[in-house]
Amino acid sequence: MENADRLLRKIAGELRPVEEKILCHPFAPALERGEIPREKLEIFAGEQYGIITSDLRSVAHLLARAGTKATQGFFAFVLPGEQAALRNLLGFAAALGMNEETLSGYRQQAAAQAYKACMAWLALQRPHSEAAAAFLVNFPAWGQLCGRISIALKAEYGFNEEGVAFFEGFASPAPEFGEKARSVIAEGLAHGDDPAGIHAACRLLQEYELMFWDSLM
Repeated sequence: MENADRLLRKIAGELRPVEEKILCHPFAPALERGEIPREKLEIFAGEQYGIITSDLRSVAHLLARAGTKATQGFFAFVLPGEQAALRNLLGFAAALGMNEETLSGYRQQAAAQAYKACMAWLALQRPHSEAAAAFLVNFPAWGQLCGRISIALKAEYGFNEEGVAFFEGFASPAPEFGEKARSVIAEGLAHGDDPAGIHAACRLLQEYELMFWDSLM
């Protein structure tokens, strides 16, 4: 039987080139130089509204169909974070002069929204271990970029703490997040979940994350 930690190390190693492309994406450095126009920040808000509102339902569905203590514990832990992210995103949008009606009417780009489609697929059809692993592998790069964006928005664009709370919330994930995710993955493997399926879920979500950043540029 595949060991969860060994599998995650293998996946992380194989996906390192994708992660490096995300971490080195030109969006964050351009923001740090004050070169990203307001219109692109509005695009970010509109695209993230589509992703977060969908991911919120996906995580709720994962929790609803969770049948073990480990899966219930992990997704019950993730769900409030998604709820907070939506509230904080509205704060970011408000700093741009956007309200929820504006966000709801935003015309989303297919490339940016592929991430949420993958999450919905995982939530509806795949074992919980795949979603847990995909979150675990994807969040570090996303969190690092969010940390840089928060600093840049305050330094170069004059945002206050409420305006950057969305990014701050992802920049410092709770320590127990990784432990709870690994418990779901280990349990899934012990019950016969396919390591190849876990690998595929991680790869797809990470590649769709890169597509999101590319769509902003």
